[in-house]
Amino acid sequence: MNSKVAVGSGKWRVNSAAEPLLLQNGGAAGDLPLAEPKESLLMVYLSTAIAVSGSFEFGSCVGFSSPTQSGIRTEIGLSLSEYAFFGSILTVGAMIGAITSGRIADFFGRKGAMRISAAFCIIGWLSVLLAKNALMLYFGRFASGYGIGVLSYVVPVFIAEIAPKNLRGGLTTLNQLLICVGASAAFILGAFVTWRKLVLLGLVPCLVLIVGLFWVPESPRWLAKVGRHIEFHISLQKLHGKEADISQEAAEILEYIETLQKLPKARVLDLFQRRYIRSVIVGVGLMVFQQIGGINGIGFYASETFVAAGFSSGKLGTILCGFIQLPITVLGAFLMDRSGRRALLIVSASGTCFGTFMAGASFFLKGQGILLQWVPMLALTGILVYISAFSIGMGAVPWVIMSEIFPINIKATGGSLVTLVNWFGSWLVSYSFNFLMDWSRAGTFFIYAAANAATVLFVAMIVPETKGKTLEEINESMNSRK
Repeated sequence: MNSKVAVGSGKWRVNSAAEPLLLQNGGAAGDLPLAEPKESLLMVYLSTAIAVSGSFEFGSCVGFSSPTQSGIRTEIGLSLSEYAFFGSILTVGAMIGAITSGRIADFFGRKGAMRISAAFCIIGWLSVLLAKNALMLYFGRFASGYGIGVLSYVVPVFIAEIAPKNLRGGLTTLNQLLICVGASAAFILGAFVTWRKLVLLGLVPCLVLIVGLFWVPESPRWLAKVGRHIEFHISLQKLHGKEADISQEAAEILEYIETLQKLPKARVLDLFQRRYIRSVIVGVGLMVFQQIGGINGIGFYASETFVAAGFSSGKLGTILCGFIQLPITVLGAFLMDRSGRRALLIVSASGTCFGTFMAGASFFLKGQGILLQWVPMLALTGILVYISAFSIGMGAVPWVIMSEIFPINIKATGGSLVTLVNWFGSWLVSYSFNFLMDWSRAGTFFIYAAANAATVLFVAMIVPETKGKTLEEINESMNSRK
């Protein structure tokens, strides 16, 4: 049988069967070596799995517009500019969702925010499914956008707040992995089913999220922040397992929360105080560079881009894009807590620069009538290199760092600002992409290549390494600098 021995404020398990042997050798029962308390991370993994169904929903929304462009324009009768509006209004809704995401997550909790998001997405998908005209399409796309705007903030924050520091990077990267899986599924299935049937792909993760959240605990850090201390301890114990000693971690969290709550309630202008400005620069900067590198323009309209490059159909390209994202994002998740955040960002941004330069070169050659037989393959290769490089770092790491760098007293305000900037950039790129391509296909990709080159410089000069640190350690190191 096992017996419990109190050590400090925690309880540790020892094997009483070892007592006779130790006593025979002249020892005392009180000198028994104490075994480490048994920790189980099963609930952490389950909670993460449920939360990232929201990330899958995010991906399916973003990926929906690429394979469905031809079918929707034919059936509903949308012009090119009307379809560009349909594709980009998702990001308008997401911007509004981003503005409100922090407050919603702080008021209703992380779980409550995810439920609200799922409800908006369901309304949006049903409107698209039943659409008979452009107005219903726009409304549905806008409502889904609002939902994923909130999800894009709350999912990585929830995961970061429940994960141990040695697993936080990898688990938070699952957010981007499932975004890629959702987008890939939309790309691949969209090549074989009608656009109305593809709507069903977006409804499933919403239902999984709403039902699954009944089985997982709320973020213990949020519970501590709002003063629900009994539930805080229960949640933290569930996440670590009933045999684990949580006393030290609970004390650290409560001490940190108590310190932060002595500070005045954060406003937007407070973000620009000297103590927080580095967090803002890093968070906002990463989101700007993530978007101006072209991901949502290339991703939203990949099918038509391949046709412009000389392919008779965009299906092959979109299917390949769908298949390549998943293994590369898995690799990125594996490397996140091994190589560190900065190394992945630099490698990723270098790859996206090279990929967009290749795609730009292919359209330049086509415009000059040079090596025309190589143009389609060069464009395809460039876009696949771009998608692969983005998936390994620039897709996931900015969201991971966003969830880590803001102290909890300004996390709602700071996270909302960063998420808003991300979605504004997404709207700008997705709405302007078709018009830029009409202006100059080669020029469009060369602009993206220059933006990705600038990303490498920004990461090398500004972005800190957060690997292997607790959230409290990160906040102290970043925001204590004057």
